[in-house]
Amino acid sequence: MSAKFTYRRLDKNNAAVLLVDHQSGLCNIVGDFSPDEFKNNVLALADAAKYFKLPTILTTSFEAGPNGPLVPELKALFPEAPYIARPGQINAWDNADFVQAVKATGKQQLIIAGVVTEVCVAFPALSALEEGFEVFVVTDASGTFNHTTREAAWSRMEQAGAQLMSWFGVACELHRDWRNDIEGLGMLFSNHLPAYRNLMTSYSAQQK
Repeated sequence: MSAKFTYRRLDKNNAAVLLVDHQSGLCNIVGDFSPDEFKNNVLALADAAKYFKLPTILTTSFEAGPNGPLVPELKALFPEAPYIARPGQINAWDNADFVQAVKATGKQQLIIAGVVTEVCVAFPALSALEEGFEVFVVTDASGTFNHTTREAAWSRMEQAGAQLMSWFGVACELHRDWRNDIEGLGMLFSNHLPAYRNLMTSYSAQQK
């Protein structure tokens, strides 16, 4: 008889965001999303992290090499966030400063996105799961070479216990109730989903 399912939902009071290796060089090899779509998804997740005031950690891998520097928009959004420029470790969890920054948040739920999915996302996700964290992988703010490698990475992480979500799903689960703030979340969605801007425009017209 299978164990009873427990719905482990995101809690804005117990969640931190890890943005792993969204670097100018690495983003050029993302092939499972168009460049514009991928950048929009990453910035949407970042805006959601800022909107919900979630502790956010930025990390890069071997910036001096072909991976390149962090995407500048992320640094601009989180000027005070911990920024861990790893000298060479491929798995961010192998870097003591990164792990220390994660644990210093005091949060047990980790929302992870990065480039590339099967390495820069999967490795720290699996490592965090092993240490008892709840892991939520933001699939559309993580990119890799193609759909085959993406599916393999998703399967590996999901089998280990990670929850796979979209940035929109993350934002809605954190928000819980539209009555908490209609205009604020609606504006965030409108900034990243053109169709949602039409919805909010219609809503605003009805309020007059």
